[in-house]
Amino acid sequence: MAKTITFAMVHFTVAFSVACLISGDALIGGAIALVEPAINTIAYFFHEQVWNRRSRRRRGLPPLLAARCQAGVGGEAHLAAGGATTPN
Repeated sequence: MAKTITFAMVHFTVAFSVACLISGDALIGGAIALVEPAINTIAYFFHEQVWNRRSRRRRGLPPLLAARCQAGVGGEAHLAAGGATTPN
């Protein structure tokens, strides 16, 4: 989530600067800079979710195992990294 927040700050700054330069009005630039990055940040968050799911599928991990590996539950992280299974 921190990555999403910092991306939003950068995007706001760029959007405000571009909108002000194009419109010549700081109020219009501010309005555009608030609306556009807010919507784009939400879209970016969902894009990341889809991208991560796609990456897990390409690695051949079942969704539940991939989620457990990300959470560091049990020995699955070792298994997902290519390690051998060992009895517990």
